[in-house]
Amino acid sequence: MNKEELMLVRITGVDRPGLTAEIMDILSGHDVHIQDIGQAVIHATLSLGILIRVDEERSGRVMKELLFKTSEMGFNIKFAPVTMEEYEAWVSRQGKNRYILTILGRRLEARQIGAVTNLVVKQGLNIDAVRRMSGRQSIERPAEKTRACIQFSLRGTPHDREQMQADLLRLSAEMEIDCSFQRDNMYRRMRRLICFDMDSTLIQAEVIDELARRHGVYDEVAAITEQAMRGEIDFCESFRRRCQLLKGLDVSVMQDIAENLPFTEGVDRLMYVLKSYGYKIAILSGGFTYFGEYIQKKYGIDYVYANELEVDETGHLTGNYVGEVVDGKRKAELLRLIAQVEKVDMEQTIAVGDGANDLPMLAAAGLGIAFHAKPRVVANARQSINTIGLDGVLYFLGFKDSYLDAKAQ
Repeated sequence: MNKEELMLVRITGVDRPGLTAEIMDILSGHDVHIQDIGQAVIHATLSLGILIRVDEERSGRVMKELLFKTSEMGFNIKFAPVTMEEYEAWVSRQGKNRYILTILGRRLEARQIGAVTNLVVKQGLNIDAVRRMSGRQSIERPAEKTRACIQFSLRGTPHDREQMQADLLRLSAEMEIDCSFQRDNMYRRMRRLICFDMDSTLIQAEVIDELARRHGVYDEVAAITEQAMRGEIDFCESFRRRCQLLKGLDVSVMQDIAENLPFTEGVDRLMYVLKSYGYKIAILSGGFTYFGEYIQKKYGIDYVYANELEVDETGHLTGNYVGEVVDGKRKAELLRLIAQVEKVDMEQTIAVGDGANDLPMLAAAGLGIAFHAKPRVVANARQSINTIGLDGVLYFLGFKDSYLDAKAQ
């Protein structure tokens, strides 16, 4: 049996069609084995790497033909020998844990990326790949609300995952970025059910505050709302007290409020993509069913669970509610129930919310995301988005802008 050698072939140059096909024609003509292959294109500049195993007697001819062909096509090529020990050590590392670290913001600068990558090094992780998830931004015609996202594929085991999570949270606050650190497994790539809080998540309002404003009791209700969202008072008790303050309000005002709801940045895009890719979507809200059902009709949402206000025979609110209050505990229960009905593993579920009453469902979900949330909620959630719109959730799910743009066409 002839002796074989391993060689890493690196090809760079201005991207053009046909390069890979030409290279493979040469390699196949010499019965070359491909041990690994990878390619990246940055601003029309291609970098192609191929790790080959070739008979020593043929390696000279293979290199000569590759050199001639790449020179003819205008590419640069380099060859680097790889020892069998180096290769086997590389193979042994493939069993290590893999993670995805996503960073996003309005803009990503070198100082922000540097701070995150230094943290990766500190935790003993290796960066296998880097991908830009967001679209290219025009310098001459910058968009009003930009999005920037980079995804790192990491290998290894962090020295202290809890400390890493805390450090990422600190960097997010200091540098106006958001970070998501997830284990890279089949569940991350196969999410199927997503549940949203409604008030201050899907919409930029607390509808109970809007009802109170129409009834002249806004200050009283808003104060109780803030206490509840900060977790300072029990949600059910705060809900009961706020409903009582709405007694006598004409229900006709609800339609006007619904028709003028201020939707959160990115909701249209997010809902379009989720529906296009077959996600089941639910609203689990401590707000009111009237508004949840209005949003449901607008976006084709699958489930809505919220609170029902009691109305008297004259068409006015009684100050009471019907049925069980949808509080934090109930949201988590509903998430599990819907997952069971849809036959979805809990690791395939996503929950998004902003308030203290969302924490139970954020903890129960496979991916819990605090969205523009109160400090206590951010501190207790593993993932958070505070810098961009709600469609930032798509980056945490692994969607690239280029995929989404193609889907919309």
